[in-house]
Amino acid sequence: MARQIDLISPSILSADFARLGEEVDNVLRSGADIVHFDVMDNHYVPNLTIGPLVCEALRKHGVTADIDVHLMVKPVDRIIPDFANAGASYITFHPESSEHVDRTLQLIKSHGCKAGLVFNPATSLDVLDYVMDKVDMILLMSVNPGFGGQSFIPGTLDKLRQARKRIDDSGLDIRLEIDGGVKIDNIAEIKAAGADTFVAGSAIFGAADKTDPNHYDTVCRQLREQLATVSS
Repeated sequence: MARQIDLISPSILSADFARLGEEVDNVLRSGADIVHFDVMDNHYVPNLTIGPLVCEALRKHGVTADIDVHLMVKPVDRIIPDFANAGASYITFHPESSEHVDRTLQLIKSHGCKAGLVFNPATSLDVLDYVMDKVDMILLMSVNPGFGGQSFIPGTLDKLRQARKRIDDSGLDIRLEIDGGVKIDNIAEIKAAGADTFVAGSAIFGAADKTDPNHYDTVCRQLREQLATVSS
């Protein structure tokens, strides 16, 4: 089947939380597609971030774009209904955080959300052999989860190629997302390896020139220009 259209997904982990609604409005207006929402519990990963009330607040603020909730929590099932009710579009989780991966995927879908699995740099893709028909998104971590601003792990490119082959061979409509160290100077190489959804936190919110009144426009345009150099 044809490759999915490329989507840029800014991670609000790197945004200014004192004016989060405005930040999200501006980056979406500048050409971003999805809001990436990193949830960390200081248990599965060594950091603590945000919960469903923030997701709900963005919806009440007027955000209509898809919200891609990445759950870095363990156990994971308890919090899924809360994020679904708060307005999540996608809910993705790590296989290690669930006692029953198939059941957790079904739980997400039963609440009307698209479901996905997240794979850490050292986590095998083998679990996909059994649940590809229940997955709407595969997210590969190109850094170890827990903190923003880390450098891209080059070995993830081979893993992207493996995941892309699995998706193409399945014939299923599954997005392939990458998260960690995605920047203007490597996004083309990442796309060439198979990704179609690109999480960028510090590359957008942190690297933008705040003296430029259109700073998010500039960064999103540069990312698009790099993506356009690679044929789908």
